[in-house]
Order: sequence, then C-alpha cells, then structure tokens
Amino acid sequence: MWSDLARFAEINRNLYYLTFRCLPNQGRYCVTSLGLPLDEFIPQPDVQERFSIKVHAPAATVLDTACNFDMQSPRLVRMIFRMRELLMRASVAQKRKPQGLLEETRALGWGLLAQTPGLIICGATCRPWEADVTFTPIAPQEFTAFAEPDCVKIAWSLETESITPEVTVLSQETRVVSTDAQARLKFRRYWRWARFGIIAIRLLLLPAVRREAEKRWRKSGRPRQ
Repeated sequence: MWSDLARFAEINRNLYYLTFRCLPNQGRYCVTSLGLPLDEFIPQPDVQERFSIKVHAPAATVLDTACNFDMQSPRLVRMIFRMRELLMRASVAQKRKPQGLLEETRALGWGLLAQTPGLIICGATCRPWEADVTFTPIAPQEFTAFAEPDCVKIAWSLETESITPEVTVLSQETRVVSTDAQARLKFRRYWRWARFGIIAIRLLLLPAVRREAEKRWRKSGRPRQ
C-alpha cells in the first residue's frame, strides 16, 4: 500500500512540475489571508491554495464559463482522478455524463455557501482520506461553527475581478480545516501525497477555462485585442 502511495505521489509530483513548466501563463500561485471571500467561512485554514489567471474576456463571460466548464474534459485531469480511484481501491464509478463544474459538484454533495456577481463559494464536510469520499453540505450560517469530529471542512471559490471591461482576473481558492486533532493527522497523511495531483488539476483547469472563455468572447463578435 505505501509503495503504491509513493509511486502515485511521484507521478503526481511529475505532473505538478510538468504543468508549471509547460503551460504558458498557467496562473499565479499565492497564499494570503487578507480580505478574501473565504475568510468568512474558514478564517484559519490548515491548507490554503489560491491561483489566479488573466483572461481576455468580460467578467460575466469568464465566471459563466468557469461554472459550466466540464472539469474532466482535459485528459490529464481524467487520468489523475482515475489514478486515485485505482490506488485507493475506490468503488467503480458510474459512467459520468459531461456536465459543468458547478452542476457536478452540487450533485456530489457540495453546498452553495454564497453567490453574488463575480463570486461563487461552495463548501462541504468529508473524509478525503477514505476511498469513497462522501461530501455533505453544511448550511452557510452553520458552516463556521460546524465541528463534527473526525472530518474536515472544505470551501472553495470562483472569483472574477474586472481589470477593464474586456479583461478579467479569474481566481480559484480552496481552504481546508480539520475539526479535531485526529482528523488533522489523517488529513496531513493524505495531503502529503495527494496534494500534487490536486494542485495539478487546478493548474490544468485555469488555462482551459481561459481558452474557452476567450473563444466564447471571440465568437460573440468581439475579438481579443
């Protein structure tokens, strides 16, 4: 089992660095906790990852594209999900139909914590170290105080900020916090090897969303300058 984990971690690590090296303008990686939307729900995370990318399209087009983008359409993303299933000996997944990111995550059990122009926040509680992960939504007003033992809370956001009417910064942030010491230990063991694949997925998705949003904007009759 541990040798399999080591091999999986090495593959994911290679994908992680390959993504950084080979994708042009693959997104800016930064970690900060100053005045960000997720502060309301997980102010002191155990893990915080934030990525941003500039898109030559209006904010409304960018956010709509991100919400409706099929996150398993890139082949490398599908491969990472499949490797996790094999390694963790997860149940054979039913054949999925192509669907948007927001629709699919909501169907998996993620709850909608906030939705305003330029912002989507979803969250859930789960035990990601288990083979078959079950996501359970938490009401927005209960999310911060939720403390059921032996699990983690995860919140993620899609954010758009207009630089000009036709240039937008798209940001994606994810935060994780454990509800107790036992869960924190289990999550750290899991995150030690899983983080490379998880972060690689985000680095693959941001440029893919950018390409799709810019293509939609060009087809609308307003070509990129």
